[in-house]
Amino acid sequence: MFSGIVQETGKVIEFVKEKDIYNLSIDSSSEFISGLKKGASVSVNGVCLTVKDANPEILRFDLVEETIKRTNFQKINAGDNVNLERSLKMGDEIGGHLVSGHIHGTSKVISIDMRDESWDIEFSVEPFMQDYILHKGYVAINGCSLTVGEVSKESFMIHLIPETLSITNLFQLQKNSIVNVELDQNTIVIADTVKKYLDGKS
Repeated sequence: MFSGIVQETGKVIEFVKEKDIYNLSIDSSSEFISGLKKGASVSVNGVCLTVKDANPEILRFDLVEETIKRTNFQKINAGDNVNLERSLKMGDEIGGHLVSGHIHGTSKVISIDMRDESWDIEFSVEPFMQDYILHKGYVAINGCSLTVGEVSKESFMIHLIPETLSITNLFQLQKNSIVNVELDQNTIVIADTVKKYLDGKS
């Protein structure tokens, strides 16, 4: 599990396919990598990946085709920055909300309104997500825990403060950029429970 608080961004230095496995190598700081062992979980753009190898500055992961299809790794290239977070340990502060690293889908940036130092970003919403993205609710975008702003049938807004822009890769978003979306599990459980109850009453 993760908190949705991005700890740093890393740079993709290699992303290649060998047979049916994709090899991902990320340049990261020695502070972030310190103590990471093979088999540890790391959130990369919100996707929970298992560390294949970690030397003082390079993280390596293996990805399968299903992960590529469901995430914005379809668009990742060498040189791109990705959000990184190590998995939670017992007693860690949860500064955002609990995030599993299991991506529900992707969204496209519809528009960006830069207001001085803050940004208002409008994202598309897939039909199956509509019941779970609620005004003032939680959503994880590229692994970053965020509060949902205004919501419509086809889109939702996120209002980004300078601190979030400074420590994540969200400042690099442009119109039509694709982001990973993880819905809030508590919202899913509550919404589905209410729906089943109402369906049973009808």
